[in-house]
Amino acid sequence: MDTGEKLLDRSEIDSIDTGTTVDPGTRKMDHSLIRSVAWNAAGDWISQIFSWASFLIVTRLLTPADFGIVAMAATIGPFVQYFAGCGIPRAIVTLRNLTDNQLAQLNSLGLLLGLGSFGVAALLAVPFAHFYRTPQLAPVLIVSCMGLIAGGAQTVSNGLLTREMRFRTLSLYAAISALVAAGVTLLLALLRFGYWALVLGNLSAVIVRTVLVMRTRRQTYAVPRLDSVREPLRFGWHVVASLIALSIYGNLDHFTAGRMMGQTALGFYSMAMTLAYVPLDKVTSLVTLVLPSYLAAVQQDLAAVRRYVRILTENLALLTFPACIGFGMVARELIPLALGPKWTGVVAPLQALSIYAAFRSVLALIPKVLTAVGNPRFVMWNDLAAIGIMGPAFYAGSHWGITGIAAAWVVAYPLVAAPLYRKTLATIKMTFGEYVRCLRPAMEGTIVMALAVACVNYALPHGELPVVRLGLEIVTGVASYTGTLLIKHRERIFTLVQMAKSFRRS
Repeated sequence: MDTGEKLLDRSEIDSIDTGTTVDPGTRKMDHSLIRSVAWNAAGDWISQIFSWASFLIVTRLLTPADFGIVAMAATIGPFVQYFAGCGIPRAIVTLRNLTDNQLAQLNSLGLLLGLGSFGVAALLAVPFAHFYRTPQLAPVLIVSCMGLIAGGAQTVSNGLLTREMRFRTLSLYAAISALVAAGVTLLLALLRFGYWALVLGNLSAVIVRTVLVMRTRRQTYAVPRLDSVREPLRFGWHVVASLIALSIYGNLDHFTAGRMMGQTALGFYSMAMTLAYVPLDKVTSLVTLVLPSYLAAVQQDLAAVRRYVRILTENLALLTFPACIGFGMVARELIPLALGPKWTGVVAPLQALSIYAAFRSVLALIPKVLTAVGNPRFVMWNDLAAIGIMGPAFYAGSHWGITGIAAAWVVAYPLVAAPLYRKTLATIKMTFGEYVRCLRPAMEGTIVMALAVACVNYALPHGELPVVRLGLEIVTGVASYTGTLLIKHRERIFTLVQMAKSFRRS
């Protein structure tokens, strides 16, 4: 690997740094990463054309209460779903010397853990329904958690496909399952199945993807022996404990909203969170899904790791900062037009969550880096500590309704992120100033954009011609952000254009 720490030759894709060149091995790895992200993007965005069309129709057929009960079910699902995989896929990706017999043992464990996780979820269904004072929640939990069995069965096959960097295949399967989910959800919503349309649509996607993955990468079974699989299980346990802690504090906001304010308020909050996470789901996740495989391949070369962190952070920020902040700023006009007047309660929490989402879009890379270089233990303890920080913050914020809960993410989450940044930057020997410089172009452009949109919002009369207001705000935001980059950071525009050309070629 070249230690000049430059992602791609300018004649090929793009370079943020100057005055350096890359060797053929580095360039090959870079091209592979670009192709993997491109395939993820193609599969995801094509499926989302249909998924969002279905979603916009479904939001008009269902009620906030329907979305609320599904959000209640989601507060338990993530806690048990990670036991179905027990971190096995990540262990397979990072620990690259596992034998065929060890993989067969892990495959058996995955299936057993999937069955056990479903059993635990079924036992907890009735107590959770009583806790939320919503009797219909129990069958919803049982049915939705049937996907845990499928998830456990395909955990090794999925891990091997990821380690082999077969992201073209995985993105195709993800697109197929998303289309199936969209079709099933829309059909059942039209047939007036209510919240069952959402439950069965999601379950159908899990089943379809599991069947496709297992048929593509068949894996044998073997009787598990603890002494043989202790290392991957220990690694996987750290990953699972981290994910469970992440799910706990990531769902405490929904838990608090549902408990303190009921399912309708939770429906509004859940929708706000879903919309705020659109840039993360459609941009950041495309990178974080493939990044662990590439970081694991260069985990001994810290210069290469720093290089990927710097390049990916800057490009993600350039895309997600304006999208997240801009989404929040136009929400007052956009939400009633897109979802209907009954969803206006989404606007205020969405505006707060858009700020958090912008920050989270780049932070999402950091735990992936620390885990890939062999320190999932610190990520685990940091996520466990986050429970004690975010829980009280959400409770305090609930005194101001769901907007206060959303604001708790903005106020308290930096306390969670600070230790993670400190440990990761020290591990890969990267200075904080070097990291901040990666964010500077996006931050400057977004600040100018926000001020310009605020001026338009202030100058135009409220309550009249919302479509015109929305159009002017969007045009102003795009023009001011792009203009700032052209004036102060012209090379960044070249970066994004070249990256887009590379995606198209891929």
